Amino acid sequence: GIGWHIARELAALGYGIVAVSNQREQLGHLKSELERHFQIRVRILDLNLSHQNAASEVYAFCKEQKLQVEVLVNNAGMMHYGEVANAREDTVRSILNLHMHTPVMLCRLFGRHMQAEGKGYILNVSSISSVMPYPKISLYGPTKNFLRRFTGALRHEMKAVGVHVTCLIPGATDTALYDTSKINVSLAIGLRIMKQPENVARAGVKALFRNRAIRIPGTVNKFVVFLFPLIPVFIIGWIYKLVKRKGW
Repeated sequence: GIGWHIARELAALGYGIVAVSNQREQLGHLKSELERHFQIRVRILDLNLSHQNAASEVYAFCKEQKLQVEVLVNNAGMMHYGEVANAREDTVRSILNLHMHTPVMLCRLFGRHMQAEGKGYILNVSSISSVMPYPKISLYGPTKNFLRRFTGALRHEMKAVGVHVTCLIPGATDTALYDTSKINVSLAIGLRIMKQPENVARAGVKALFRNRAIRIPGTVNKFVVFLFPLIPVFIIGWIYKLVKRKGW
């Protein structure tokens, strides 16, 4: 998804990569591809970032490897579609940790060293769903909204010491978050409703190194981010009641 292509963009710039995920097989493929195409070293860490102590484990790994981290990317995410009251407790906890706790702790741990060095880059990946209180993604959207607001505040704290902080706000992207059996991806991409992950990643990395506060790839997505919050909240409630009544 987006994280894979962000790693590729950074590798193309000559950066060594530390890739962290609980998808071991995908990590192996990423390492093989990047080391084959670019003259860099890729270290992989098989770790579930939704765990409470994940950030500390990532930091300890980098310290043990004696790595100087210049670029931090918080991209990991998970989707839960359904009402909060019916969600499993472990699912709720995982989303809260993955979208809020772990990114904040990673920014704290690596950010203080960036402050001391007087340089560094932090890219946090939020979502277009962060702009409105959409029912049934009431765990995903609001946690991504927290990440968006946190990134804006962190940018002000880090700007004075030369650390660039950018928030990438993608809209619908052709990644594993979407069920391709229910969505016509080719049509959505053709209509520019959905974007390809490599284009989103490239836009995010460019914005980071240009020290942009936010980057919203795609004209349609910019429209949504700036205009959808103007829609009265009661309309969302009315639509949701209609959907439930019709059983859609």
